[in-house]
Amino acid sequence: MDEKIPPILIKDDQVLEDEWVLISKEDVLEKKINYEKHKLILPLSLWLENKSFFIGKSNIGIWIDSSEDLGEIGSDCNQFSLIAINFPIFTDGRGYSYARILRDNLGFLGDLRAIGDILCDQMYFYRRCGFSSFLVRGDVDPEQAIRSLNDFNMNYQSVSDKNQPIFHKRKS
Repeated sequence: MDEKIPPILIKDDQVLEDEWVLISKEDVLEKKINYEKHKLILPLSLWLENKSFFIGKSNIGIWIDSSEDLGEIGSDCNQFSLIAINFPIFTDGRGYSYARILRDNLGFLGDLRAIGDILCDQMYFYRRCGFSSFLVRGDVDPEQAIRSLNDFNMNYQSVSDKNQPIFHKRKS
């Protein structure tokens, strides 16, 4: 029998135990969820349907699919200590844009987590766009993923991580 390997949380360049429980859309339909006991990452649709109930609860985060409208949370984004963006497949780059919008346009200051099909060779770029934690598949080598966060030491453009691009470092 092939058991599913649990995902690994990488934050602050280390593997950490995940305090948050990711609630899938299927979990919402099938189970009674204790909203008071745990730190929960809810699907955007569930949060929107029950916004008045969840407003002000520090143990509630949300996750957004790349096909969902980020405008649905707008100025409410900073009520969350965690927002997760789902990459359903590694070739779907909309999550990078969502991260930039949350950090640069909406001023989100909390933990921005990449979830889904997260690959080591893209870790550096996730961070550059504003992600601060990463829920990688259980079959990923966590040490390789951490090393991948620092794949490059120079950049040609500035982005959400505010690293100075190489052309600003040149001497006149």
